[in-house]
Amino acid sequence: MTDPITCPECRGRRGVQLGELFLSCTFCGGLGQVGGENEPAERGAEPPPDGPPPAWQHNVWSDPWIAETLKCRFCLGSKKVTHIEAGTLVIVPCRCADD
Repeated sequence: MTDPITCPECRGRRGVQLGELFLSCTFCGGLGQVGGENEPAERGAEPPPDGPPPAWQHNVWSDPWIAETLKCRFCLGSKKVTHIEAGTLVIVPCRCADD
């Protein structure tokens, strides 16, 4: 931990004003200084995930209109699922095709 110093990214301005919109500095969190209790290097950040989540777990499915319009999260209504397996394109019926 170090003594608080002026943020090197925003130079103590705490962010950027764009018209009526204020975007706080991502480095200091909008405080204008780093160090002490606000040390970016000591924040308990989680390691990044190995990759993006599968499409069927995307946040868009919480939108009621999307969930109603696209009934199946796997095939998006096409009733077919495409997959590449050992360099070969495989197209199989989706499990919603039986419904």
